[in-house]
Amino acid sequence: MTSDFGTIRRAGTTLLTTYRRDGTAVGTPVSLAFAQDRAFFRSYDKAWKTRRLQRNPSVDVAPSTFRGKVTGPRLHGTARLLDGDEARTAARALARRHPVLQGLLVPVMHRAFRYQTMHYELAP
Repeated sequence: MTSDFGTIRRAGTTLLTTYRRDGTAVGTPVSLAFAQDRAFFRSYDKAWKTRRLQRNPSVDVAPSTFRGKVTGPRLHGTARLLDGDEARTAARALARRHPVLQGLLVPVMHRAFRYQTMHYELAP
């Protein structure tokens, strides 16, 4: 998928589509960041998206508006949960690309609500 990131790299927000147990697609706007030809996004431990990814890591992504209206072609891939140094790399990449939202607001909100931040890598 790294070769197909062209349209998504330019998008400020992407629509991440995850799948319920019955196969129903659920789209959620997320911020993506890139480092070392890898794409990253974050969520938190109690989010439904995180629970769906635990059962089925298969996802579709597409450039979108902040509200989730798709503005470009969809790409298929998988999401892999990161930890340790990989999670720190993802956090730094997100903070660099989206300094106010991902560098400040999201981490503060996760701490305030006592959420565990989950970092994912998007792979082909």
